[in-house]
Amino acid sequence: MLTKTIKAHLALLGANLIYGLNYSIAKLVMPKFIEPFGFIFCRVLGALLLFWGLHTFMKSEKVERKDYWRLFICGVFGVAGNQLSFFFGLNITTPINAAIIMTCNPVLVLIMSSLILKERISGLKLGGIFLGLSGAVGLILFNNSLSISTDTIVGDLFIFVNATSYAIYLVMVKPLMQKYQPLTVIKWVFLFGFLFVFPFGFNEFTNIEWNAFTINAWIAFLFVVIGTTFFAYLFNIYALQSVNPSVVSIYIYSQPIVASLVALLIGQDELNILKIISALMIFIGVFMVSKKPKLTTTSN
Repeated sequence: MLTKTIKAHLALLGANLIYGLNYSIAKLVMPKFIEPFGFIFCRVLGALLLFWGLHTFMKSEKVERKDYWRLFICGVFGVAGNQLSFFFGLNITTPINAAIIMTCNPVLVLIMSSLILKERISGLKLGGIFLGLSGAVGLILFNNSLSISTDTIVGDLFIFVNATSYAIYLVMVKPLMQKYQPLTVIKWVFLFGFLFVFPFGFNEFTNIEWNAFTINAWIAFLFVVIGTTFFAYLFNIYALQSVNPSVVSIYIYSQPIVASLVALLIGQDELNILKIISALMIFIGVFMVSKKPKLTTTSN
């Protein structure tokens, strides 16, 4: 069990390292070479083909008919609703607003877990989430400012829809991970998700001028499709076999750390005591949230 838990946390670190790098890398492609919804079309279609292709080399696993409705819901919220609302919202709000609003995701997961999975909200877990949230907000707002106005309110709302959608996905997919292998689950999730992405992204997909891509654009494109979509989703769903949705969600607070480290490495930022304290708050918060399952098992 300890080995599985360690592997789960390593998978979550890997997924959020990819997410942290994605913001900068995706800008090399979008919107200069690909429009937002066209990019989502490529991401979902590319990952879908990779998931189904990889699954052909594994032992086939039969899915019970009653579970298809849950896979369908996971596809709607975890792939289509999640990605479409985020890209749409980001286009009409500021990156800082989006980053701040996304920090509410672990809180939403905690609420959804309580409502759907009937999980008890402990003081340790609640304290860990708000400690991590404080650290993440501190890192995001350093040298930046939150902007609330009528010009961004619609975009802000869609970012919140994105955070809510992903929270529902993490909670709904958890029971499936107790019955099936990660690839079995994720291949169906992406198939159902693609059905909803198709009408939104197909036109922009057909307008892509592939011959205009530079080498850097191709590298960035492949990173987003293979790394951010295929591997990151696979890492997250693999981790859900061993940890609760709230543990998966709180790792979102590590993304500002990744962004800060990248900025430090390329000389665009400097280390200071506020950033060190914020990072420590995030790490302690993650530890507090991930500690809860062990405490519960011991008490029983």
